[in-house]
Amino acid sequence: MSQTIVVKIGTSSLTQSATGHLALSTLATLVETLTRLQKQGYRVVLVSSGAVGVGCDRLGLTERPRTIALKQAVAAVGQGRLMRVYDDLFSTLKQPIAQVLLTRGDLVQRNGYVNVYNTFQQLLKLGVIPIVNENDTVSVDELKFGDNDTLSALVASLVEADWLFLLTDVDRLYSADPRENPDAQPISLVTNMEQLEQFQVKTGDSRSGWGTGGMITKIEAARIATGSGVRTVITEGKFPQNLEKILQGTELIGTQFEPQNRPVNARKHWIANVLVPTGKIYLDAGAIRAISHGGKSLLAAGITQVEGEFNLQDSVQICNLDGQEIARGLVNYSQGELQKIKGLHSDKIPEILGYDGADTVIHRDNLVVSSPLSIT
Repeated sequence: MSQTIVVKIGTSSLTQSATGHLALSTLATLVETLTRLQKQGYRVVLVSSGAVGVGCDRLGLTERPRTIALKQAVAAVGQGRLMRVYDDLFSTLKQPIAQVLLTRGDLVQRNGYVNVYNTFQQLLKLGVIPIVNENDTVSVDELKFGDNDTLSALVASLVEADWLFLLTDVDRLYSADPRENPDAQPISLVTNMEQLEQFQVKTGDSRSGWGTGGMITKIEAARIATGSGVRTVITEGKFPQNLEKILQGTELIGTQFEPQNRPVNARKHWIANVLVPTGKIYLDAGAIRAISHGGKSLLAAGITQVEGEFNLQDSVQICNLDGQEIARGLVNYSQGELQKIKGLHSDKIPEILGYDGADTVIHRDNLVVSSPLSIT
């Protein structure tokens, strides 16, 4: 069966840092490489940043917009021009493409998530390369992906990709920022996310000044993708032809993150990574043990504190007493109801609320325990 690859290229790789103009040679090489891979039998998805950067260039702006309204307007200008360039380049090679603009709102409803999945599957079956970007023109803060690294990881999970490539302005992950620390060591393979904590990995902003992501967003993207069984690679965007060498295994290029052996099922991935939590629930030690090691549902008795405003079936973060997130899940009670029944045994719930509610606050089928933060 043919492999599916998702390639995310950042603004820092697509544009010239000094001017913000499109780096046409990089873009042309990327298009040629992806077309070759498509002809070799790979199913290819491209997640492309750059709409705001191209819009700034088109409008003569010298820095990224600071207000949401201006950013959305500039993105609307840039997205059309960016797709025009992609269409011209891919059409020269007779490779069909499609534009897919997403917001998190398209995915937070389960039926929306399934619809997007079906659209991608049809496009890939037709031999089309989807070009994906966040729909900046209509996104609102609470339904934004935040950056295209996160978007690419969610897309890779959605299409059940084999590979996710994060093309950026550095050649790989280092133990520290090589621009500041000459002793920084390159990291070629990450087998366990927890080991990253052994290094003082610099996770600052994009070098170019035009992008929005830094290394921290790429590490988070790798966590999401590898948790869904997707092998993830961070490598330099100026050399897109390296994708073929990495896929062939002929050269040790970039940093690879090994996928987890047992990815969560699609529903739990959706709960853990797609939904935006609207509140927090704090647990005592006994409840944490029950859900983390015993695979139990969450009961009201173990809840010590409730924060935020949420309703039935909303997503919430589940935290220990220090505020560290240990899980996420869909609640069976609103915030107001939980304030009344927290710390109580389930048989007391009807008496307090005046009706028979669910025995569990979060059923284990709707509960996703965080992976232990553990790279080598």
